[in-house]
This record gives sequence, C-alpha cells and structure tokens, in this order.
Amino acid sequence: MVLDRKRDSVDPLLSIVAKRFSKINPNILTWTALVFAFFSGLFFYFSSPEFELLNYYLFFAAFFVFLNGFFDAIDGKVAKLTNKASLRGDFLDHALDRYADVFMVGGLALSSWCSRPSIGLLAIIGMLLTSYMGTQSQAVGYKREYSGLLGRADRLVLLIIFPIVQHIGLRFSVQLPWETTVLDWVLIYFAVVGNITAIQRFYSTLNWFRKGFNRIK
Repeated sequence: MVLDRKRDSVDPLLSIVAKRFSKINPNILTWTALVFAFFSGLFFYFSSPEFELLNYYLFFAAFFVFLNGFFDAIDGKVAKLTNKASLRGDFLDHALDRYADVFMVGGLALSSWCSRPSIGLLAIIGMLLTSYMGTQSQAVGYKREYSGLLGRADRLVLLIIFPIVQHIGLRFSVQLPWETTVLDWVLIYFAVVGNITAIQRFYSTLNWFRKGFNRIK
C-alpha cells in the first residue's frame, strides 16, 4: 500500500480543487496545513480511553489529519497553476511536512493510547528516516524517492481511519491482546514498516550509485 505512487492518477482531481484556491498564496496553504497538524497532535495527546466516549477527541484528531493532508496536497498544485512554484516553496513544503508529521505522530506517541514510549520513539524514527531518504536521494542527484511500503500519504490515511476504528472498538469494549490498543498497533506498524521503507529507499539510492552515478559535479 503506497498511495504516493497514485499521485498521477489523482492529479486531475487535485487540479480542479486547486483552482478554487488559486487566489491564495500557496505558502499560506502550506502553513495552514501545519496548523491543522498541530491541532491534530493536540487532540491525539489529550485524548484518552477514559474520556474518549464523552469528548470524541479522536474524531477531531482524524479530521485535522484529513485537513492537513488536503492542504498539503493542493499547495503545490496552486503554486503550479499560478506560476508561483519555486525552490523556496518546495523547501518550505517539505520542511513543514516534517514538523507536521512530528506533531501528529508525536502527539499520538505521547498519548495514553501508546502503551510503551519505545514504540512511539521507533515510529517517529521510522517516519523521519523514510522522508529523509526520499529527499536526500534527490539531493545527491537521483530522483525524489517515493518507493517502499509506507509513504506519507499512507500514514495520513491510517491516521484518519484507525482513530475512528479505535473509538468504535472502545464503544463495543473490544479487547486486544497484551493490553494493547488499536492505535498501539498503528504505531508499531509505523515503527516496523517505516524503518523497512527507509532501508528500501536507502538501498534504492545505493543501487543508483552502483550504476556509475557517483561523481560530485
């Protein structure tokens, strides 16, 4: 499941939506996406099994994850449609995406849904290394690397769906093995598959070097 590979197939739809935001500076959309990620992280952090059925914080967190993904998807499109695409904007987008990822996954990792701090730490490490390998491959002259099992779009979809699944499971008193939660397993998935994805991208770039692209210009 690598939704990043489906970018080309959804581009026409994103272009239509982006036209409605064409009067807004794309950098503002990028910063807006970060704000939504911050609120998502807050709702994840303050949510808890004790009060979730009363305050629905996981629903709010999932909603703000969706808004982050939405604005992150259209800011680049708006930049291209309005001829405002630039290296500065691209850098800003990717830098703020990393902060957004830390806000969202970090908020969940520090919440009471995460039974062990080590799980949350490994999830954040896998997430950051995956993104780093993807952009660093481009920095050395290769393409921007989106290969592997778990891309950013996949993470966002999982952070939208499984908080709601967690809420439903809590409502029906679903018990998981070893006193874990649904969101525990999401973080475990991020930790394991995220680090595997980082390694996949690492070796993909090394293979490119082995083909002879090894000189610094």
